[in-house]
Amino acid sequence: MLREAVETGPIWALGTMSGTSLDGIDAAMIRTDGAEIFEFGRSAYRPYGEDERDVLRAALGRWTGHAEAAAVIDAAHLELLTGMPEAAVVGFHGQTTAHDPAARRTCQIGDGRKLAHALGCPVVWDFRSADVAEGGQGAPLVPFYHHAVMRRLGGARPVAILNLGGVGNLTWVDPRIPDPAGPGACLAFDTGPANAPLNDLMRTRFAAERDDCGALGAAGTADRTVIDHLLAQEYFRTAPPKSLDRDAFAWLQGVVADLGDADAAATLTRAVAETVAAGLTHCPSPPAELLVTGGGRHNATMMRMLSDAARLPVRAVETVGLDGDMLEAQAFAYLAVRVVRGWPITAPGTTGAKGPLTGGKLADPRRPETRAASGSKG
Repeated sequence: MLREAVETGPIWALGTMSGTSLDGIDAAMIRTDGAEIFEFGRSAYRPYGEDERDVLRAALGRWTGHAEAAAVIDAAHLELLTGMPEAAVVGFHGQTTAHDPAARRTCQIGDGRKLAHALGCPVVWDFRSADVAEGGQGAPLVPFYHHAVMRRLGGARPVAILNLGGVGNLTWVDPRIPDPAGPGACLAFDTGPANAPLNDLMRTRFAAERDDCGALGAAGTADRTVIDHLLAQEYFRTAPPKSLDRDAFAWLQGVVADLGDADAAATLTRAVAETVAAGLTHCPSPPAELLVTGGGRHNATMMRMLSDAARLPVRAVETVGLDGDMLEAQAFAYLAVRVVRGWPITAPGTTGAKGPLTGGKLADPRRPETRAASGSKG
């Protein structure tokens, strides 16, 4: 009966997200049938301790040798998710350590099989590999959920949703088109650096995790030469879909090394705004507004610079009744249900895959094998 309940009708699904900012794990529940969102459920957050963060940070950029970091991911997720036992299925993102779609490889650590058996419920994991293996970017993965959210809100015009995590990623959606995998429904891509360079600067110079509210950046002046050099990179001229590794623009640290603290922060903050504005020129039509989620929306200086550069209304997703801290976790709950039901989670417009693709691996403690949904067409 449980298997039938998971594979038909609306169910409560639990999703998790641990991003490259390495602040902690978001977990959120939604009730969905994999197409519509019927209800938002409760959410939870588990911060990483400094020792855990150090272990995870050491794994970033590495393709092998993740045993210690994987153990941190598995244990921390289990600690958080055991407090949310009502889920019929879990979407477990794990932790991305390296991402190189040009070489058809991506690496997410965390073992969905262990989590499934510990929790006693089906777990969907390794969401990216199938898309990358088929020539897609494997990212961003949240656009289908963004499309569903905009349809739930009754949107009548194209809108852009911007997630400002370690990297910035943009989803342009036309909610008038019912199928997220259909032509013209979604376009998604990474816009460029977001919080990662700024956070790394704050950590290096002040042993701080972030520029709280953008106070330091607000006190400085952006270096136009640095911004122009960044915008001259080929990536920003390349048509989407396209994606980035967290450290694709790590060289920015060296470029701002000789700037004062405030000017360096202002430059790295302005870089986010200008690369997003450059990305908006790739949209099929101008979005009615830019809705911002992720940690960057708390940076008032970044939001002001975004508004200046984008020249369209910019506001946090909370203004339309969404939870910007949990949107990505909710997305993996949504995608988990789609994977269980064999539906696409990526499409040419979102990752550049050749066609709509499902993906992920399903670990079900009620069955001895792990089913790989990877590469099957929706």
